[in-house]
Amino acid sequence: MFQCPICKGAVPEEMLDKPKSTFPFCSDRCRLIDLGRWLDGKYQIPVDNDDESHGESQGGEPGDEPDDERSDRR
Repeated sequence: MFQCPICKGAVPEEMLDKPKSTFPFCSDRCRLIDLGRWLDGKYQIPVDNDDESHGESQGGEPGDEPDDERSDRR
């Protein structure tokens, strides 16, 4: 037996096999409450700050080129 992440009610295992199931939620109501929370920004996916420093080591913004490469095009 599974537990609904919104209301903590029981979710029968039979719901796993149904094609239009609300799993992992116990009902459409709980599924829509969860969707509303995502759309309102109440859930957030954490961002790793290492990703930002990785972009800087590649030369900055897309389209930025070193000065010597720009002079070759003129």
